[in-house]
Amino acid sequence: MDLLAKIRTIPTEPGVYLYKNAEGEVIYVGKAKNLRSRVASYFHEGRWEDAKTGTLVREAVDVDYIVVANNKEALALENNLIKQRKPRFNILLRDDKTYPYVKLTLGERWPRVYVTRRLRKDGSCYYGPYFPGNLAYRIVDLIHRNFLIPSCKVDLTRFHPRPCLQFYIKRCLGPCVKDLTTPDAYQEAVRDVKLFLEGRPTDLSRSLHTRMEQAAAAQEYERAARYRDLISTVEQLQERQRLAAAEGDDADVFGYHYENGMVAVNLFHMRSGKMVDRREFFWEDLPEFGVDSVPEPPADHGREGTHVGTGAPARSGEQSSPVHLSGSAEAASDESSRASLGTDGRGRPSAHEPERSDVPFHPGEFFSALLKQLYIGQPYIPRNLYVPVDFEDREELEDLLSEQEAGARPARVHIFVPQRGDKRSLIDLAGNNAKQSYDQRFRVLKPNARKIQEELQDVLTLPELPKRIECFDISHIQGAETVASMVVWEDGKMKKSDYRKFIIRSVEGVDDFASMREVVTRRYRRLQEEKKPMPSLVLIDGGLGQLHAAAEALDSLEIINQPLAAIAKREEILYVYGQEKDPIALDHHSPVLHLIQLIRDEAHRFAVTFHRKRRQMRDRSTELLEIPGVGASTTRRLLEHFGSVQAVRQADPAALSAVVTRAQAEAIKNHFRK
Repeated sequence: MDLLAKIRTIPTEPGVYLYKNAEGEVIYVGKAKNLRSRVASYFHEGRWEDAKTGTLVREAVDVDYIVVANNKEALALENNLIKQRKPRFNILLRDDKTYPYVKLTLGERWPRVYVTRRLRKDGSCYYGPYFPGNLAYRIVDLIHRNFLIPSCKVDLTRFHPRPCLQFYIKRCLGPCVKDLTTPDAYQEAVRDVKLFLEGRPTDLSRSLHTRMEQAAAAQEYERAARYRDLISTVEQLQERQRLAAAEGDDADVFGYHYENGMVAVNLFHMRSGKMVDRREFFWEDLPEFGVDSVPEPPADHGREGTHVGTGAPARSGEQSSPVHLSGSAEAASDESSRASLGTDGRGRPSAHEPERSDVPFHPGEFFSALLKQLYIGQPYIPRNLYVPVDFEDREELEDLLSEQEAGARPARVHIFVPQRGDKRSLIDLAGNNAKQSYDQRFRVLKPNARKIQEELQDVLTLPELPKRIECFDISHIQGAETVASMVVWEDGKMKKSDYRKFIIRSVEGVDDFASMREVVTRRYRRLQEEKKPMPSLVLIDGGLGQLHAAAEALDSLEIINQPLAAIAKREEILYVYGQEKDPIALDHHSPVLHLIQLIRDEAHRFAVTFHRKRRQMRDRSTELLEIPGVGASTTRRLLEHFGSVQAVRQADPAALSAVVTRAQAEAIKNHFRK
């Protein structure tokens, strides 16, 4: 059955359609209230004049469809299929920055808490996202100090002879050693952590009060005192959260800048009325296919919704410091500012904005796709979303997101398109920042060093701002003259005085993993002996094998929770130890990737240079050792005196006799004469 005949058999119900090319690859996913009408519309003669639609139709040889009950189900299914298939004619979300969640590993015998940026169906509970990123680390640190649930990577499927430092400084119950804690006591602490992360401080406080009274009645005063301190901490957090909840709304504000076929979007996260963080998105190549018309935004979307508190620590902005942006919202809302955003007052591209005629930009379609991919399926959505343009399925998306949030709290999600007032000023301010992000990204401006450090901390989920990075590389030729290098990046620049060279001594043949294990062990054993601090990050030039070899070396030295990552040479993919199943593929324009590549390339250069020097000395020594009467000590004296084999070759007998005997000098001259 040809494509047109198949289209005539498509039902008129709501659903999702998938266009495929000759290879069977899905090239476009769309949704429709009437599947047959929407799919057939692509083949109307008038639409062939549109280059984008023509390209899609020329490539499409088949169409599949899935019928659903209503348009909201079609929205959700379309979003899932786009994320799974990544069709090239759809607008795809590519994000250099994700926000962290707190992960409670309930599937383990001894659950632990981690900071993670990936949500998986692995039986664990996830809480967040947290703005800014370091808020997640502060909450996990609070859990360590008060509930004694660890984040370590120690194997807890077996017992160990002694606990790590975290137990001795009272930040862990010590499940790694037999009899330091009991399963009941540990599960009690896990239940407390779960209540805390779920934002149920009243239930937690009531439970702690009961246990404190029981401990006091049993004359276990030390345990009762610990419960008392926990109650104080929980009540203080609850009081601060109530104050923050009264200050304003939770909202996300969008602004964009489009130019020369490329788009930059800024997203402002406002929690409890405060600006807590900013997120950037970039698209270098927009899809060739787009909607031909975008509805005009209605004039009554400037109303403001009422604030509903979330009640969870992960969703409260009071634990974060506001982000201070230069310039005022009022100044950003005038006509000149709007012109600089690349949009007019109604969110459309302004008349003077440079656009490529072959790739027109449709902001309505763009924001429709962006909001679906950002919010559908997420555990938390703010009450209000402010966008610069209206789009066709805005009301359906509002209904879907509201139903999605109904299980968490009885509040409706609103998507507003403000035309005037404070909310419009916020959108204009976000657009102005998007213009700055565009210039920083696509006009190749040199990024701020501290900003790169902060982004590196976010990308690799480092517990603190990276101040010192030590990078290792192995160099050899078929296992001969194997050497290693260590280079150091500190406070924004390479620190050559701290570079180190290593000759691999315990490994024979080609074994990069064993070589990496040896050099990492030697380096950090010496740091332990000299009682020097560990670096902010240990970076390995290599893949998973080298990463795990370095981790084994650190484990043998009983160094735990040391940030460790590797960068694979060909794919330029980052592997973070403990998160190997979630490799990080940074955009090739990312300043963070450029920094890591710089450090990696310097380690490689340093290792190769040392290896070549060792190989040259070996080759030179071999040629002189072939001369009868010249041994190893004589060879060393000759090279130290003349500097190279070439200089020895050119030396006359008198010069040679100053270093060796006359007979040896004659033998050397005869050898090179032949």
